[in-house]
Order: sequence, then structure tokens, then C-alpha cells
Amino acid sequence: MKHWALFLLLAIGCNVWQIEAEFFTSIGQMTDLIYVEKDLVKSLKEYIKAEESKLTEIKSWAEKMDQLTHTSTSDPEGYLGHPVNAYKLMKRLNTDWLKLESLVLQQTSDAFIANLSIQRENFPTDEDESGAAKALLRLQDTYRLDSESISKGKLPGAQHVVSLTVEDCFELGKIAYNDGDYYHTVLWMQQTLRQLGEGESSVVTQAEALDYLSYSVYQMGDMQRAIELTKRLIAVDPTHLRAKSNLHYFKKLLHEEGQSDQRMDEEFYQSQSKKEVDMRPDNYISERDSYEALCRGEGIKMTTRRQSRLFCRYHNNNNHPRLIIAPIKEEDEWDSPHIVRYHEMLSDAEMEKIKEIAKPMLARATVRDPKTGVLTVANYRVSKSAWLADDEYPVVNRVNKRIGDITGLEMETAELLQVANYGVGGQYEPHFDFSRRPFDSNLATLGNRLATFLNYMSDVPAGGATVFPDFGAAIYPKKGTSVFWYNLFKSGEGDYRTRHAACPVLVGSKWVSNKWIHERGQEFKRPCGLTEVD
Repeated sequence: MKHWALFLLLAIGCNVWQIEAEFFTSIGQMTDLIYVEKDLVKSLKEYIKAEESKLTEIKSWAEKMDQLTHTSTSDPEGYLGHPVNAYKLMKRLNTDWLKLESLVLQQTSDAFIANLSIQRENFPTDEDESGAAKALLRLQDTYRLDSESISKGKLPGAQHVVSLTVEDCFELGKIAYNDGDYYHTVLWMQQTLRQLGEGESSVVTQAEALDYLSYSVYQMGDMQRAIELTKRLIAVDPTHLRAKSNLHYFKKLLHEEGQSDQRMDEEFYQSQSKKEVDMRPDNYISERDSYEALCRGEGIKMTTRRQSRLFCRYHNNNNHPRLIIAPIKEEDEWDSPHIVRYHEMLSDAEMEKIKEIAKPMLARATVRDPKTGVLTVANYRVSKSAWLADDEYPVVNRVNKRIGDITGLEMETAELLQVANYGVGGQYEPHFDFSRRPFDSNLATLGNRLATFLNYMSDVPAGGATVFPDFGAAIYPKKGTSVFWYNLFKSGEGDYRTRHAACPVLVGSKWVSNKWIHERGQEFKRPCGLTEVD
């Protein structure tokens, strides 16, 4: 139950880049768990009520029998001299006490246990809990959140403040440790010790946290601090044999490295015990620096001069019949490459209908393996998606026609409308929408992905921006709006500047739908340019 509770806590909230589990990649589907839990609470309350009623009846019987036996034992022979008392004694022992036995043995919990067994099929797995924990660690890195802020639920844009217990922090550290992620193990074991030091009661002991912390610090190369933490562990638990063995080993390594083993004074020792290690893994890549900075709103290269070239206008696509009376609001988001946002693209009713259709169809989003061409899940894309055909759903058909009207591009060769929902830490790391040569076989007929039309179907309180690391742009979700850009130059060559990413969702649920528009059928709608980069 503890693991399940932690999962739900993280789901409400909450650098490891492993493939996450199924449940938490979609907030839309995770909402079902809230109602599962509500049903279980209702069932539990009914069990408690039944148990209380049963105990009340047993208590009433016990009080009645207590008075009766007090009378009968004060004068047994006189009591039994009355034939009615003799009869009733026989009846009680032969019948009434057996009824009481049946009452005591009655399983009022059967209904609750049966409901729990049925609902258990919907419960998250250990993999789901681990995935949610890793998502929380990813958010910690991307948005540079300290462990204490996360533990106290101080997240930007969060409506529901929920804190982590000592056990929760300890479990996060253990999950990181089991994954070989010593960086986050250190952060969360330090937070565990911090909360224990503040007097929070817990079944987790200082010795347990120090055991993980000291070894993780050693793994990160800080031998001196590993020695001091191990000494602290031995002081807390003198019987800890592994700690004594580790201390001997650490000292030996330190001596071999030619370093001195000077005992820190108490003041420095205390400051070290509170210090958080701020190291990045060795495999950290520079593009992620730019990507994560943009996700935090840093490094955006929108200069005043650039801003002066951006405008808002009513767009009717050269007097398109369906846009003359009701032109759409178009806003420039970026000048080169040109990215535009369309306001009031989707109505609330349309968005809710699309979500309703897609929700039961959502499955872990896949990407095409560049080596094998096979669709597979990947650790850099954490979301759930569904593909909706316009000939099956009138609302999808209506939206697709609107996209065609606005862009002036042929929709017959475009891909199905893809609906995606991002859950806890949901993201899509930097990628291209177009395929680089050699093209996948499925592009031989329809051509490459010429353009992307991305619909935002929810507001996101924190995180979830669409960022372009190459030129430093960040486009923020706004419900009902859409953004559009070309992935290819008019020559058909890929525009490598359009490499983009979906930032992790920090708080909220991100719903998007996108239409990938292909080259075929656009020959006269977007003719070739004179140069490669027109």
C-alpha cells in the first residue's frame, strides 16, 4: 500500500532518462484512478459502518450477559431453582452463544475485499510507480527544483499543495539508487535526513538513509565526504558491519590516492551534512542545456528588433470562401523560420469531443527507429497518443477541413489527426518532424512531412512549452490555439532549424493534436523555389 500511495502522491504533484511505464504517460487516463480510489473509499466506509454495527450488537450482548452472570453467580443454586432460568441457561448455551459465535465470525469485509480484488486490475504496477518517480526526478533537473521545494509541494502553478513524507523521500532515493542514479540518490537521501532532523516521525532511520547516502557519495567520487558520512553512520549505528568495512575500504583508497584523512571539526561536519551535491552526469549533452534552459524560460532569443517584425492580422487565405466572413486571427510567433499561431482555432466543444473520442484509444506514443524503420517506444518521448480518422468522426473531419482552409494545403495526403496527452513529466525531447534521407519506405508515395499544424487543447499551468533549441524560441500552450510551421524548404530539403521539443509538463495535463502535412498534392499549392533554402 505504501508504494501505491506514493504513486498517487506523485501523480497528483508528481537526470534519469529511462523508458517510463504505461499509466502515468497520460493524465487523461490517470484520472480514472482518482475515481477508482473514490470507489474504494466508499466501499471501505461501508465496511467500517458494517463492522461498527456488528461491534455495537456484540457489545450490547456482552453488557446484557455481564449483568445476567453477575446475578446468576451470586446465588447459582437459587438462580437455577427457578425453572425458567434453568431453561434459558440451556437455551443460551445451546443456541444463543452459537448465534453470537456466528456473528463474531461474520465477514463484514467480504464486500470490500471483493471490490478491492476487482479494482486491483486497474492499480498501477511497480513499474508505474518507478516511472512516476523518475518523471519527478526529470522535472527536478529540467526546472532546477530543489528537493525541499518538491517535498513541500512548492511547485509553480500548482493548485493542490501536497507534501512528501520521510518515507516518500526515502523511496525516491532508493528508486534512483536501484537505477544507478547516484546524483539523485544523494539529493533525496539528504532530504530524508533533513526531514528526520526536523523531527518528522518515520519508520525510516537515519542509519538507513546514511547507508545509501555515504555509498552514493563515494560512487560520485567524493571520497573525503564518503568517509565522514560513513563515520556518522557508525556513530548512529555502531553495529553496522558493512559501514565499518566500507570505512576501511574508503580510507585505503584515500591513502592510495595520496590524500590526507583529516577529521572535520563539528561545524564543518554539520555544514557538509546539509550540503546538496550539484553535479551533472558525465553523459550530459550540450543540446539538453539549451533545451532545458528554454523550458525554464531562459535563453529565448526574441530581440526587440525581431519583435518589431512580428504582427497580428486577420487571415482569410486569399479570400477563401469559408474564411471571408469569419477570418481567423493569425499572430506571428517567430520570423525565421516563420512560425504563426492561430487563435480560436478550436472551440471548447470540439476539443472536449476529440478528447472524449481519443481517451479510450490512447496508447504509449511511438517513434520510428532510424536503423530498422520499426515503430517503437523511446525514452525521449513520454506521452500517450491516438490516431483519429476524419471519415469516422465528424468533428475530426471538420477540424481537418479547417486546417486545409487556413493553410491552403492539400489534406488528402496528410496523416491522420494525432491526439496526444502528456502526464507526469510528459515530454518529447528534441527531434525533427521530417524524415532525413534515406527516407522511410512509407514516405515513397506521400513524400516527406512538409509542415506541422499543432493544436493546443488545454492550458498548462507550468511547463509543457514547445521549444526550438536551434534558434531559441519557446511557444507556450494556450487552449484553443494552434501553431503552424514548414519543416521543409520549397526545394524539399529539410529545414534543420525546426528541430524542436515538448518540454516536460511540470504541473497540469497537456492535451495536443497535430496534423502532419505531406509533400504530395502540394506541387501547385507550394511550388518549388529557385534555391535550396527558399
